[in-house]
Amino acid sequence: MESTVAILLRKRKFSDTSLIVSWCTESLGCIQTVAKGARRARSPFAGKLDLFFEAEIQIARSRRSDLHTLTEVVLRNPFGGIRKNYLRTQTAAYFVELIEICTERDHREPELFALLSRAFGYLDANDPNLRAVTHFETELARIAGVHDAKKLQADPAFALGNLFGKLPLSRTPLLKTLVAAANRP
Repeated sequence: MESTVAILLRKRKFSDTSLIVSWCTESLGCIQTVAKGARRARSPFAGKLDLFFEAEIQIARSRRSDLHTLTEVVLRNPFGGIRKNYLRTQTAAYFVELIEICTERDHREPELFALLSRAFGYLDANDPNLRAVTHFETELARIAGVHDAKKLQADPAFALGNLFGKLPLSRTPLLKTLVAAANRP
């Protein structure tokens, strides 16, 4: 059994009673777990597995695959402010998509977890803006080793796109919405 702090990135149906849950963890990297019985009415996971939740999780590592078994979840921070408006949720979802594109499974990168945690903390209390999104992209590119903001004046998102072959499709509509919001009186 291993314990770590994690942020829930994605969840999807696995069976009638179970879910596959993707996490960005502090000490294990980005991992996938199966939450057995999570869809049952009286599940021990009830109310603890929602998008963008930060939790202390305990897993049993699988020896045969990269799908580990989730055994316990203790909610630490639900980041409820992210759900207060659509733009905050849209920005958080974009950050999650970027993390998923830019990371290998089970590759430990504590700086990545810290970046996502700080970003969600910001979105929990503030509406997003273009500067916040650019900062996240710049820091992610720095962590990935493809962009040095002090030396390069190039767009960090361009560097990430070149390295990983694509950027999330949600980026363009998000940037348009942020620019429109900034231009409103």
